[in-house]
Amino acid sequence: MAVMSSPRHRRHVERSALWAFVPVAATLPFALLALVVIWFPVRLVTEMPFVWVLIGFAATGPLLFVRRFQIWVLTPVIGARQPTQAEQFAIEPLWHAIVRTNGLPDDHYVVRILPSDELNAFACGGHLVVVTSFAVDELTTQELQGVLAHELSHHLGLHTVAITIGHWLSTPVVLLARIGVFLENVAIAARRSYGRDSPLIGMVTNATAAVIRAVSWVFTAGVRASAALGNLVGHQSEFDADQRAVRMGFGRELSGALRRVLAAGHHPRPVGWRERIAASHPPARTRVARIEALMRHPAR
Repeated sequence: MAVMSSPRHRRHVERSALWAFVPVAATLPFALLALVVIWFPVRLVTEMPFVWVLIGFAATGPLLFVRRFQIWVLTPVIGARQPTQAEQFAIEPLWHAIVRTNGLPDDHYVVRILPSDELNAFACGGHLVVVTSFAVDELTTQELQGVLAHELSHHLGLHTVAITIGHWLSTPVVLLARIGVFLENVAIAARRSYGRDSPLIGMVTNATAAVIRAVSWVFTAGVRASAALGNLVGHQSEFDADQRAVRMGFGRELSGALRRVLAAGHHPRPVGWRERIAASHPPARTRVARIEALMRHPAR
């Protein structure tokens, strides 16, 4: 039976989805600037116009939303894997019950396992739901179902679309920032090796390192500003996903999983690019209080 929602709730979801794209809009100018910087040395040796760089970058981004691409490429990139037979046995009936509650086909979304000793889960792209192996092993059946319902809610609220686009736009920015750090280290090493013998070399390498550091700071500042906005928006996205899980009928299960996090003292550590996802989560205690309030007084 599909979950019904009121017009007021639908308008709230639409506003939430729009707000999720605010960090994307903040990242866009830095991404364009980074592409210009990447294109410039290429332009010195070829006749490639900048528009082709834009077309190529824009054309590869949608691959992140293709189901098969997410299964075969994105899954190993984030370090996830297929569930084992025991994990599949635990997850499959819970997942099928959740998607049937929402009137969705069983094969539209894919559940994958992230080997980790942290109690965590996240939704990614347009089809992936990733749960840590620790969560599958340690959570009760009801608690695991609550977590899965929450992650599906992120997909249904289009939160993962904005996050995925934001990560893709930040790729050239992060790439340039890392190149800048590398070149700065090279300049510093050259100063230490040759600057003592030649004041001129020392002056040039110092100036080079300063310029590179300044350019890198521009791009890293853009990423940090976008991440800060993403965290603010992400808090509301988490609350919205919790609310949707409650409307599905899995509020008690999700609250139980969050209480398990509080009791065990588990706090997801930053892991690679997932650090922004971890940082966007509001305190578990706050989420539990809101979920239980929603169950006592359901929103109309």
